[in-house]
Amino acid sequence: MAKNKISLIGGGQIGGNLALLAAQKELGDVIIFDIPKAEGMVKGKALDLMQLRPHDGYDVTITGSSDYKDIADSDVIIITAGIPRKPGMDREDLLGINLGIMKDVAENVKKHAPNAFVIVISNPLDAMVYAFHKVSGFAKNKVVGMAGALDSGRFRAFIAMETGFSVQDVTCMVLGGHGDTMVPITRLATVGGVPVTALISSERLKAIEDRTRVAGGEIVKLFGNGSAFYAPAQSAIEMAESYLRDKKRVIPCASLCEGEFGVEGYFIGVPSVIGAGGVEKVLEFDLTSEEQAELNNTLEAVEKTIGETGL
Repeated sequence: MAKNKISLIGGGQIGGNLALLAAQKELGDVIIFDIPKAEGMVKGKALDLMQLRPHDGYDVTITGSSDYKDIADSDVIIITAGIPRKPGMDREDLLGINLGIMKDVAENVKKHAPNAFVIVISNPLDAMVYAFHKVSGFAKNKVVGMAGALDSGRFRAFIAMETGFSVQDVTCMVLGGHGDTMVPITRLATVGGVPVTALISSERLKAIEDRTRVAGGEIVKLFGNGSAFYAPAQSAIEMAESYLRDKKRVIPCASLCEGEFGVEGYFIGVPSVIGAGGVEKVLEFDLTSEEQAELNNTLEAVEKTIGETGL
């Protein structure tokens, strides 16, 4: 049986971790792609990872490349290309530079891997996934943005840290744009089926929600240069695995909404079923008037950024 092929566009910190995690899960053979001036770096990372395999026995091939021909016929493409945030920058500050990069990536993916399932990580996320979709012309079920998966993971982590209970038993979701206007749905959060509202004071919950919204910025500040890479990589691998293994995981991610939650024609974080058909369904549920108002607020922020792309 032929192995799956996973191409990572962008060989930086997230790209390297994506390659490691994909290899550890034996999801398929991996190509780490970057621009010609970074060719040595991605080939070095690939070789280092190939030499790691004997220690745990991952039978996959990892190669580095700066030639788009090498991504031909990929099953999954994960895009991290673009510049990361620096302290004091918000995700929107990256728009001009990263939009140009994304347009070029979309053209090349369309040409070489037209049947791939594409996961976008590049920031500003909601605008970048929209740009990829517009430029590539890919069907809406084959393009998704890794936003809610990471935001919800951060929310889960903070709830587990607060309670001291296993992160495995924490269930929660974050909807909306991947920015400071995101919407943690705290009333539905549970630990082992017990509502978090019964375990954590409303004051602490509010602090956790606020920390979740700016969690990416907190890491940018601590690093001083660059942004998060371990958790974003694992979030995207979770999505890729659900697609390749037809797991039908329900993951909050930036899917194209066509009326769901009152959103029309934008990619925004919503609970999405990911299986062999890509984004197979968006699961809708009733929001409270307060949650809907927050979602409308986040949608305005997304609309504004997308308006600036001119697409």
